[in-house]
Amino acid sequence: MNDRAVSVLSEYDFEVIRTWKGRGAILFETPEGIRILKEYTGLTDKLALQNELLSHVREAGDVIVEEIIPNKEGELWTQDQNQDTYIVKTYFEGRECNIRDDAECRQAAETLAKLHQVMHLPGGAQTGRAQNAMRMDREYEKHNKELKKVRRFLRDKSQKNDFEIYLLKYYDRFMEQAFSVTEAWRACREESDAKTLENDAWCHGDYQYHNLLLNGNDMCVINFEKCMCDSQIRDLYLFLRKLLEKNNWSASFGDMLLAAYQKKRTLSQEEFKQLYYRLAYPEKFWKIVNFYYNAGKAWIPGRNMEKFDKLLRQEEEKQSFLRLLRQDI
Repeated sequence: MNDRAVSVLSEYDFEVIRTWKGRGAILFETPEGIRILKEYTGLTDKLALQNELLSHVREAGDVIVEEIIPNKEGELWTQDQNQDTYIVKTYFEGRECNIRDDAECRQAAETLAKLHQVMHLPGGAQTGRAQNAMRMDREYEKHNKELKKVRRFLRDKSQKNDFEIYLLKYYDRFMEQAFSVTEAWRACREESDAKTLENDAWCHGDYQYHNLLLNGNDMCVINFEKCMCDSQIRDLYLFLRKLLEKNNWSASFGDMLLAAYQKKRTLSQEEFKQLYYRLAYPEKFWKIVNFYYNAGKAWIPGRNMEKFDKLLRQEEEKQSFLRLLRQDI
């Protein structure tokens, strides 16, 4: 972050004792504690909703979450001389959740369930917000169109590098999987109560171990900038997928996480269905393809090949886990 960003701190009503750089942010000490200054690239209008949601969660008292600090004018955001937008938040000293520690992963799952229980704004505050969230079926239809476009590009390309040849070899397998899951999910929605499947509560939007900090025995949840009104299974899916990929799609590990979540919040049959189809969609393949297509194609990072290799190695274990999960629906 550019050091000029520190200048915006003069717009806040606190004493800055010292500052230092963090990951993509600036940390600073005040008499009231440590705070964090981050660039904000979202819609400033959304910050009021985010702040209202965070206040509601804090008042419920079950989960420790951050707080957005207003400036002297009462605004939740401040611009520097280059018109870049920044926000100031409370900061928790601690470390990220250890994805190799089963106890911490269980605590993370329980924390998510407790968070979901209180992520409902009171009164009519969330009425009409659901239409702004991208629904799962539309999201996957968009992904599918992109997969078709990239396949045409690859097939029409006269000179292919090693990665492109390797990718094309398995392309149809994963694309057919994507289309099959999308159709199956659409059929499932037609048979079910849409309101139940699309539980219009609020989601964190990026609930993963990077945004979970251990402060003593407490697990603190940070970085709500991607919060949205959508089915809360969106959060549970991302959390599970990230950890299962790190643990080779271990069925016992996945069952442990689901049990920990349901210890605090029981999933309905419809929510299990949505979770299954979200996990069944080959999103990791789409992400690899999307990154390749939108990056400079003259140079393919070796990391791309490594990620694709890992995806192929884990596919059998993933399908085994999905077969077990399907028994619950």
